[in-house]
Amino acid sequence: MHSSPPTQGKVQPNVTPEEYQLIQDLRQRNPAQNPPRMPLTLGQRLADLVATAVGSWRFIIIQSTLLILWLITNSTGFINHWDPYPFILLNLMLSFQAAYTAPIIMMSQNRQSIVDRQEAKHDYEVNLKAELEVELLQDKLTTLREQELAEILQLLRVQQEKLNSLEINLTSLLINRDNEH
Repeated sequence: MHSSPPTQGKVQPNVTPEEYQLIQDLRQRNPAQNPPRMPLTLGQRLADLVATAVGSWRFIIIQSTLLILWLITNSTGFINHWDPYPFILLNLMLSFQAAYTAPIIMMSQNRQSIVDRQEAKHDYEVNLKAELEVELLQDKLTTLREQELAEILQLLRVQQEKLNSLEINLTSLLINRDNEH
């Protein structure tokens, strides 16, 4: 069973002191707003740009076009071949590209996973605040309803006493009247 935090004349819900303190903290932080974002460093912005560029259809089409042109140019006899079959220079360039883009993409993904975790934590706090606020409202409504019912019962008792008193008075008046006749 929950215990209530200290009251000061207000209706207090039945929540643990920890839950009550958590609600107060969340109210001060106003977590319904978007979580604050840290400014990105130059490296983080570059990593995001590279990851966005490399992960696009535009990049795939441009790279595929350049590779086809490279292969055609170095396979046909129209010009001097600077990288003949087995295309060692092309393999070296593609290896360099893979060696640099993979870690850059990983840096961007790692940073994004940190942002995702922060947003998930923020969402959890917002949901927790909403849940606790609903629980507080429900507890307050229940407490008010119980107080209202107690007041109604007290009024009914008073009315019943008055009715009983009236009945006794009326009965005694009727008896007195019958005795007089």
